[in-house]
Amino acid sequence: MKFACVFPGQGSQSIGMMAELAEQHSEVKELFARASEALGYDLWQIVTEGPAEELNKTEITQPAMLTAGVVAWKILRKSTDEQPVVVAGHSLGEYTALVCAGAIKFEDAVKLVAERGRLMQAAVPEGIGAMAAILGLDDDVVRSVCEQASTGDLIAQAVNYNSPGQVVIAGNTEAVEKAMELAKQAKAKRALKLPVSVPSHSSLMAGAAEQLGTKLAEIDINSPRIPVFQNVDAATHADPAEIADGLQKQLHNPVLWVDTVNNMMAQGIDAIVECGPGKVLAGLNRRIDKSATNYTIDSAENLQKFIDALAE
Repeated sequence: MKFACVFPGQGSQSIGMMAELAEQHSEVKELFARASEALGYDLWQIVTEGPAEELNKTEITQPAMLTAGVVAWKILRKSTDEQPVVVAGHSLGEYTALVCAGAIKFEDAVKLVAERGRLMQAAVPEGIGAMAAILGLDDDVVRSVCEQASTGDLIAQAVNYNSPGQVVIAGNTEAVEKAMELAKQAKAKRALKLPVSVPSHSSLMAGAAEQLGTKLAEIDINSPRIPVFQNVDAATHADPAEIADGLQKQLHNPVLWVDTVNNMMAQGIDAIVECGPGKVLAGLNRRIDKSATNYTIDSAENLQKFIDALAE
């Protein structure tokens, strides 16, 4: 079986995530202890005990999700000799993919994504930015309503091409709300405001991206041992400078998830394995390409399902 591994981003976190796997695999607490040491606070305690408001702070969510994804990867690699053909991650998950592919050291990535979260939160004051999911419209129509809603200094932009008929928009709150109204008039099935204050992947993140570029220049990035599809161009890169450039651009450019999955599938993939909490990407992947079987590594039962499938 030729398979790809994908890693989720923000939004898949929950209190108690990875707790069941922690009962059976010592790697869970070991890796969270390493992350806690790098960050200077007890990340595992927040993940297991909360409160949810603390876990949902972007500068905590990001290292928590990265660590959870790397844990799932390590458990998977321990459980089978088979290796994925390619890997990718959605937004923050791209950093997880690069760690698992050997391009970035774990501790470097943990500190980097915590800083990424702080930069994102600081870039746009609370209440100024917003994101919304638009369901049931073609990409061109979503881009058109965003253009119509953008006036003067206020912008709305398509920022996550998640699956056919599901595009996330972001920008200034006023423009995003206007775009939501226009989307409904254009017969969108739903226009749903997301519970986030940071307009991720929009041009409002350009300043944060510039500061992130400085942080990226301070860490070692190596050529990945497994090809990593990056969000900004849905392509793989071996050159560390190109990888860093892609990570910087990703912060203020759209996530091309549909193109990423299609390009992965073009490699002859039979299955896509989501490493980390939740099943968000599995749901998107099914809508993008129904030919791939999707698995999740978020519990002992689901891990066993994939191991059994490999054995067959």
